[in-house]
Amino acid sequence: MGELLGFLKYQRQIGGYRDVNERVRDYHEVMKNLEYGRLRQQAARCMDCGTPFCHALGCPLGNIIPEFNDMVYRGLWREAYDRLELTNNFPEVTGRICPATCESSCTLSINDAPVTIRAIELAIIEMAFENGWVLPQPPRHESGKKVAVVGSGPSGLAAAQQLRRMGHKVTVYEQSSKPGGLLRYGIPEFKLEKRIIDRRLEILQKEGIEFETGVTVGVDISARYLKRKHDAVVLALGSREPRKLPVPGIDNEGIYFALDYLTSVTKHLHGEISDRELISAKGKKVLVIGGGDTGADCVGTANRQGAEKVYQFEIMPKPREWHESWNPQWPDYPRILRTSSSHEEGSDRRWSIKTKQLYGMAGVNVEKGIFCDLDDQLKEVPGTEFTLELDMVLIAAGFVHVEHSRLIKDFAIGLDKQGNIAVDDGLATNTEGIFAAGDAVQGASLVVKAIDMGRRVSDVVDRYLC
Repeated sequence: MGELLGFLKYQRQIGGYRDVNERVRDYHEVMKNLEYGRLRQQAARCMDCGTPFCHALGCPLGNIIPEFNDMVYRGLWREAYDRLELTNNFPEVTGRICPATCESSCTLSINDAPVTIRAIELAIIEMAFENGWVLPQPPRHESGKKVAVVGSGPSGLAAAQQLRRMGHKVTVYEQSSKPGGLLRYGIPEFKLEKRIIDRRLEILQKEGIEFETGVTVGVDISARYLKRKHDAVVLALGSREPRKLPVPGIDNEGIYFALDYLTSVTKHLHGEISDRELISAKGKKVLVIGGGDTGADCVGTANRQGAEKVYQFEIMPKPREWHESWNPQWPDYPRILRTSSSHEEGSDRRWSIKTKQLYGMAGVNVEKGIFCDLDDQLKEVPGTEFTLELDMVLIAAGFVHVEHSRLIKDFAIGLDKQGNIAVDDGLATNTEGIFAAGDAVQGASLVVKAIDMGRRVSDVVDRYLC
């Protein structure tokens, strides 16, 4: 371990966020990180546990956290990067938007504040980019095999990079005008600046990965053509089918799904669409239905656009508030109230609210409710119904499954009971030579899980080809 008893000597520190009054005026990254010297001190808090739950339980990627913590403490940043790069294709992404389940399972979280693992991870990769350590790794030998990866989100990009490094010729097909998938269009600029994605894409292209953008497989090119031209296909389509509220008025004017809204704003920021095509909350009273991360992203975006008022309603009860630094449910991820940087910028958050009817530009009719633990049913409370006057409603109720596109039908891909792509233990579909990974298989989940599945499917495809 780094410093003996460092976890007793030093207190947890984090970089925090930029000032609210400053950050709501732009779309630049809101998060700040500690300077490298202070992060070395934070790394000294790592206990080098006999059973490192952060690595073995908390991180889906299996990042070798105690080792890179020790390297950072000793100032061996290059060695720390080498450890991190072994397991994580995109630490510059996970270091910014991962919920840091590793920190929840840190042994210090039993009764103390955990090690600032995510901040250390981000510092390692940024140090690596600054010093030119992140270099393309093209294969030494070519296999002569061709693989198509459909979808350029975190799972597709991870699979593509691993397969290319194994010596296969890889082409990534993306229906949008630029690669990145959810990372580019579903996560706001203020959480993940797109220059971070472009910086990594440059590395992937230099490794020999080819990108075909603006191509919808199944429409612009056929599934049959794709399969004929490649020896294997990986479907990394994501989980993009939004959960629709079963209420009257869902199709009225002024009502949008969260991903459509966030995509519109990102495209406008980067000149892909005009002012006329932008979905704008400027000067409007906005309601976000859904209390998760996507809902919070909508809150932060609406505030930056100049919304007059932003509400956020969640159908579930308010989680318990927790102000201690330790994890009350160690080593599991705690069920506690979480306040994001977007909430701090201004929002009227309410819980146990059931949406009953939408009126488009005229408002929304809702009712308060309670959650019964005995039969797991939502119960309405009589006399609590009210109507709210609004200009815009954003539905951020999550995603149900992969889009059942023509590609899925043409490949005759089997689906599970949730509507996701069905795969066997080797991530193979029911169609020979077709594999799947990421949210298209597991449903909407964490970016680290998507990267992990992309890495795993690459191993399976490599064995299939060789």
